[in-house]
Amino acid sequence: MNKKEVLVEISARHMHVTQADLEVLFGAGATLTPVKDLSQPGQFACAERVDVVGPKNTLKNVIILGPTRPETQVEVSLTEARQLGVVAEVRMSGDIEGTVGCTLVGPKGEVKLEKGVIAAKRHIHFNVEEAAAYGVVDHENVMVKIPSPQARDLVFDDVVVRVHPNFKAAMHIDTDEANAAGLKQAVMGEIIKK
Repeated sequence: MNKKEVLVEISARHMHVTQADLEVLFGAGATLTPVKDLSQPGQFACAERVDVVGPKNTLKNVIILGPTRPETQVEVSLTEARQLGVVAEVRMSGDIEGTVGCTLVGPKGEVKLEKGVIAAKRHIHFNVEEAAAYGVVDHENVMVKIPSPQARDLVFDDVVVRVHPNFKAAMHIDTDEANAAGLKQAVMGEIIKK
């Protein structure tokens, strides 16, 4: 493996939920139903879908990613935030203090979030060994060159490195960023140290 290359995946709109909110949305005792493992170990896409309601519009059938989390959050692109009628701040996953909320509608109930709608900041996951091999550290900012099948190569700046023992090397960009590069599927990007 070329140590400067990293898998770049497109992270479409999704949400993470608490167990309490899951039970409001899907009924008492509800559990998440894994349907597909994601690139990050222990993370999975679920069968459960929820409608996300904003002041202007509704995003239908937004997928829930598991497992459950300590706080519920909705991750959308900036374009989707505008469709909802909210101003989503670009944040790292889990950093939801001071963000806007929305209403979640499931088959058994509704949850009104006071906060939690974000546009996820582009980032790269590494486990400890991978980070050492790539010569990067947690919270470092790097640039990543993305080749485009549409002759729209881009260099993304301000890509945050996230290091955790349970991670696996992969960069995540949202659908707006993928569209800017003309991407329809994952590609290999090149990390450029600042």
